[in-house]
Formats: sequence, C-alpha cells, structure tokens
Amino acid sequence: MKIVACVKAVPEEQDISIKPDHTLDLSKAELKVGQYDLNAVEAAVQLQEATGSEEPLLVSIGTPKGLKNTKLQKAMLSRGAGALFGVADDSLDSIDALTTASILAAAITKIGGVDLVVCGEGSGDIYSQQVGPLLGQLLGFANLNAVSRITPRGEKLEVERTLENEVEVLEVTLPAVLSVTTDINKARIPGLKEILAAGKKPITVWGSGDLAMTAASNIEVISTLAPPKAERKQIVLEGDSDENISQLADNLRKVL
Repeated sequence: MKIVACVKAVPEEQDISIKPDHTLDLSKAELKVGQYDLNAVEAAVQLQEATGSEEPLLVSIGTPKGLKNTKLQKAMLSRGAGALFGVADDSLDSIDALTTASILAAAITKIGGVDLVVCGEGSGDIYSQQVGPLLGQLLGFANLNAVSRITPRGEKLEVERTLENEVEVLEVTLPAVLSVTTDINKARIPGLKEILAAGKKPITVWGSGDLAMTAASNIEVISTLAPPKAERKQIVLEGDSDENISQLADNLRKVL
C-alpha cells in the first residue's frame, strides 16, 4: 500500500502579534507543521506499521521560504515518513481550497501509484475543511471526512466516522482520500535520533511549472484583521445569593 499524508506549514500562533490597525504581524512567527496535519501523518505511519507497507510519503505546497526551510523539513520527516515531495512557488502564499486541492492532486498524480491519501480535518491557519473532499473528487478516489479510526481489512479499510449523533462504520475500497479528526490518535514526538535521521531522507521540491497545471487562485485576499479587543468589565460577584444572581442577569442584559 502506497500512502501519502498531506502537510502544511503554518505560522506559530504564539509568535503572531496584532498591530494597532488590527492587521496581523507575522514577521516574527516561525513556520511549523500544522497541528491537524500531525494527526494525518501519525495515522499514515500507524497504518504503514500495521500493514508492513513502505514508509508513507509527505506532500506539501507553499512558498520556497517554508518548503526549503531545513528545520521545517526535518520537523515533517522526523515523524515516520520516508520522503517529502513539495511544490514551492511565491504565488502559493494565499490560495483558495480548490487551487490547493488541484495542486496536491497534480503532485500526487506525478508521484504515481498512490493507494491512500490522508489529510487532517483542516489546516492550522485557514481551517476551511474543504481541501480533503475536493482532493478526493479531483483524483476520482473514494472520499470520506470526519474519520476517527482506520483499520486494515485485507485489500480494504474499515473506517469509523464520528458524527454528531452516531458512529458510522464503513468499508472502503482503495484508492481513497481520508480526512482524519484529532481524536484518531496522539501524534508522536520525535526524538533526537529521528530528527537527525530526517536530515538524510529524500526531498523533492517542484515549482508550479513542473506540474501539468497552472496555479491560479480564484480569490484575492484584501485584508486579514483581528477582531477589536473587548475591555473586561471586571465585575466580580461572590456567592450565589438571589441579589447576586439578579445583578449578574442585569449585567448580562446590558452587554447582550
């Protein structure tokens, strides 16, 4: 079974600051592997370990600043994957979900022979939750989201989907694209040995021109603004007396 996990480089949240005009300052924010993508990589590695398949591959798209960052490459490859394939271009900084899925589909097609693609439930920055389903449609693979468990069953996979009021169990024929939730596993933390070994794993970075497609987004980002900061009222009521409850209700009515 040839498995691919999709990963994305996103800014470190704690390093993002807000300017007086409510725009975001990312100048000091280092890039990291998206939190949701860590679950996708772990799911791919666990499935490889359970089936004895070859090590899963990683596919990522983004700007050269991110994908050619040695530290970020090691962070991606130190969690059990065998190789990294990236598509790097400055035009890929702000693209919509359809363009992202289209480029991923072209990259996966170029790799060839892929049986299973594992995605996180959403990206750590935009979190549109659209890329996985769109990718499955573009590849023509069986496609499921909200996946909370994957069990190999011979040539097929048994998949659990945790929905709002039920748990759905399905049998999936490969090839397939599965978007996994954060409940599926706890991503492993690589040690020094794994990080050092990651530096020797093969990395292939293509430009958008190396794929049989044009990377053109259908959206233009006008601005990204943080919401205005609300001042705390700092009203503290101690105890559960009728008077305090009434006062709490009155204060809530004033702000709602």
